[in-house]
Amino acid sequence: MRTMFLAALPVAILAGCNSADGIAAQTRSAAAPGAPFQVTEIADFDEPWAMAFIPGAGQALITEKKGKLLLWDDDGAVIEVAGVPRVSYGGQGGLGDVVLHPGFANNSYVYLSWIEAGANDMQGAVIGRAKLVIEGDKPRLDGMQIIWRQEPKVSGSGHFAHRMAFSPDGYLFVTSGDRQKFTPAQDMNQNLGKVIRLTDAGGIPSDNPYYDQGRIKAQIWSSGHRNPLGIAFNAGGQLWTNEMGPKGGDELNRIERGSNYGYPIVSNGDHYDGRDIPDHGTRPEFNAPELSWTPVISPSSMIFYSGARFRDWNGNALIGALSGKALVRVAFDGNSAREVARYDMGARIREVEQSPDGAIWLLEDGNNGSRGRLLKLTPKG
Repeated sequence: MRTMFLAALPVAILAGCNSADGIAAQTRSAAAPGAPFQVTEIADFDEPWAMAFIPGAGQALITEKKGKLLLWDDDGAVIEVAGVPRVSYGGQGGLGDVVLHPGFANNSYVYLSWIEAGANDMQGAVIGRAKLVIEGDKPRLDGMQIIWRQEPKVSGSGHFAHRMAFSPDGYLFVTSGDRQKFTPAQDMNQNLGKVIRLTDAGGIPSDNPYYDQGRIKAQIWSSGHRNPLGIAFNAGGQLWTNEMGPKGGDELNRIERGSNYGYPIVSNGDHYDGRDIPDHGTRPEFNAPELSWTPVISPSSMIFYSGARFRDWNGNALIGALSGKALVRVAFDGNSAREVARYDMGARIREVEQSPDGAIWLLEDGNNGSRGRLLKLTPKG
């Protein structure tokens, strides 16, 4: 592997390493004025989308958008996991998120999100769960069951969202994008443009805000979302999402039970064709973002840092930026949020994760010949 210090210029590119190789080739270093971390290039993957660390194992599961789930080992080994469902790949679609059940050590449950094809070129995101079985060099998923679907399936290949997070009390939250159809975000008979709350088996909790109002509506925790691609709980158990705005107005939202976040009626951005969208301030009945970005950063993923390696960052949100090609750090004062740092990574950042030892890990979308590097961030010195 090779280590370098982050500078204002893009970092050097890992070359000649495919998803079965796992180890980089040579080292280049540069000064990094002001950057508090060094960057170690670990591996190069093919359109990686998400990762989840397996506690106590020195291993992680990594998804590739075309449909592979890979078991990565910190010794550099990368093995494909069998039993992954067929995915509909194209545009923003493919294999997406991966998370572990909070009780993974006892039940081995892994949750995947992916895009499923339907009739007449329609498609939608689904969530499935299966047991991860690791037997030597032949890991597999057993008993895959689909536990949730976007409904209805619609045309197009954008705004699936389909990120997942478990709450401290064990419920599964799912982001569901508006599929670039606008109005579904306000239609309570569709689960598009919503944040969904489920039991770990895909059931509907009886304390959901619309539990007794039909099967689809009963799933909904909050509405009025566009394309929420980051979802995380802070140390106090409060749920937050980040969301891609239209032309301007990317959002960081504190998610509250039964709340409506206003899209497409309000936004701090405008339509791509130039049409104005009223700002959140014009419609106080809608929940406004705690932080918004114009120009946009295209937020892709989010964690709340809780490790010992970057002690000054504890409680901060770390957000991957796609068009912003950066790692964005946000600090909080109660429910108020402000961006405090933006670290230029020189490539679109698809995923941010924290390993059990407190290191920060990033997955890139790909850049300058790389198909998507896995990077490890550790404190300088």
